[in-house]
Amino acid sequence: MNFTRWSARFPGTQRRAAARSEHAAAQAKRGEGSVPAARGAAGHAAAAADGGPADPTVRGTGSATAAAPATAGTASSAAPVPSPDELSVRDVLGRLPALIALVHGPEHRVAYVNDAYTAGFGARTPGAPAHLALPEIGDLGLLPLLEQVQRSGKPRTAKNRTAPGGGSSYTVTCTPVDFPKAAADGEPDGAHHTGILIHLADVTDHAEAAERLRASERRQREAAVTLQRSLLPQELEQPDDLRVAATYQPGGTEAAVGGDWYDVITLGAGRTALVIGDVMGRGVRAAAVMGQLRTAVRAYARLDLPPHEVLQLLDGLAAEIDASQIATCVYAVHDPNEGLLAYASAGHLPILVRDEDGTVRRAADPTGPPLGTGGWLHTSGTIALGPGSTAVLYTDGLVERRGEDIDEGVAALERALSGAQGTPAVICDRLMRALGVDADHDDDVAVMVLQQPARTGADAELFHNAALELLGGVEAAPRARAFAQGVLASWRFPVELCDLGVLAASELVANSLQHGTPPMRLRLRRTDRRLIIEVTDGDDHLPRRRRAEPADETGRGISIVATIASAWGSRRTPGGGKAVWCEFALPDKDRDKDRDKDRDK
Repeated sequence: MNFTRWSARFPGTQRRAAARSEHAAAQAKRGEGSVPAARGAAGHAAAAADGGPADPTVRGTGSATAAAPATAGTASSAAPVPSPDELSVRDVLGRLPALIALVHGPEHRVAYVNDAYTAGFGARTPGAPAHLALPEIGDLGLLPLLEQVQRSGKPRTAKNRTAPGGGSSYTVTCTPVDFPKAAADGEPDGAHHTGILIHLADVTDHAEAAERLRASERRQREAAVTLQRSLLPQELEQPDDLRVAATYQPGGTEAAVGGDWYDVITLGAGRTALVIGDVMGRGVRAAAVMGQLRTAVRAYARLDLPPHEVLQLLDGLAAEIDASQIATCVYAVHDPNEGLLAYASAGHLPILVRDEDGTVRRAADPTGPPLGTGGWLHTSGTIALGPGSTAVLYTDGLVERRGEDIDEGVAALERALSGAQGTPAVICDRLMRALGVDADHDDDVAVMVLQQPARTGADAELFHNAALELLGGVEAAPRARAFAQGVLASWRFPVELCDLGVLAASELVANSLQHGTPPMRLRLRRTDRRLIIEVTDGDDHLPRRRRAEPADETGRGISIVATIASAWGSRRTPGGGKAVWCEFALPDKDRDKDRDKDRDK
């Protein structure tokens, strides 16, 4: 059978043949070695010199002598060079280690299988259709591939096809071929079969290695996800004046886990810190850096610093943790007395706020570069968050899409937020669905939603505010005690709690009169969970608790407050000065009693 008339072409054959021809020509030009091309040219030249035939079209079936450099009376002779026409296709294919099968006709009847195929799958009956004689072809899902090759006349390759039962894996190439029909077929001269040469390369080792690699990547991803989730808050703190919900969705299986995080931190005196951030990295390392930053934020938040000062501290820490990794972050503080959300941003996306009428506002600048870049002074801004308002903090995975400007994603989020109704948890889910975030998303996403409820009816009766401006002088302390006594009695607190509240208010006012400067103000606030007493003045020196000696006439006020109150603290106010506060937890039975009284009214 004529090998050159099969017209079979395997992937890469032409490239390899061209490379061999170029190599042979180069060697022939240099007179190096004895390659087939060089031997052929030298043979013709030697024959011409000896008076023999020099026709280059003659195909040698015997031997040809290659010209070689003369050396001291010695000569080189070349081995016989067989013509490709003399090679038996059966011998060539039979010696290949790959599995080879030849099928022909519409039913893909078996024409030939080589020894490797027989060793792998057993002997096959020539002339039988492939779906019967080659069941393994069907098991590998290759019958449709044969149909495609027969229709298109173009080779097709199927990679990593695994035999049923966890057997070997093969990369299969199906190549259309033409070969002459036998004379016994009764066909005229020149008639050809249209067949398909099936080449199965065993890639079991490669497939197993790839599967091991995928398993290792899955384990690493699961470890990163586990670490990421363990470092996020297991349960969000729920402030008295806010309703908060957050969600985290890791990227799909093809995406590495990033370093998105969020947190809610109760600061005291009814104020709440909210933070969301994104470490620019992937995997366990990003999750570990995220955990360190989250812990640092909680520590800095306890200092009750302004948002921009917290980010300034985080910036230096991020550079110390890993100078090659940066992070974006928004740190915001909600003050229910002011109805404002004070915030600072380190390269993060803007906070969105939807008012009760559905209008969506975007927090404006200021914003600074990401954490870890250094050399930048962050600044704070404010955005109103009144009753009935909803604010959304989020990471870039929610709004960033390939091929789209990120502003388009933020605009889409604004449209989705304008129509989202329900609790914060419900709004989180609706925003995720509206922005197309699912289990196969290409990036991890963190979203936090907070609401300032519009309280009405009995619920509103559990939240009160009262304030008194103190002008100083000897009458300031008696006025403050009388004011506190009247307000706490009107709020129907138990007598014991009223007495403790009056004592705490008196000590805080006395401390402010002695160490502070005007303007001074006493503010009382009650929620459904606690009573908060706060005194502000114009001096920015923060008080500290100290041990007073028996002979000391002063220095016991803060110690008394710290002893009788559930918590106390102090902070500097944005406009200058300080605020000193304490709070008393409202017992559950008293809260229930107040709620019942308000309901009866």
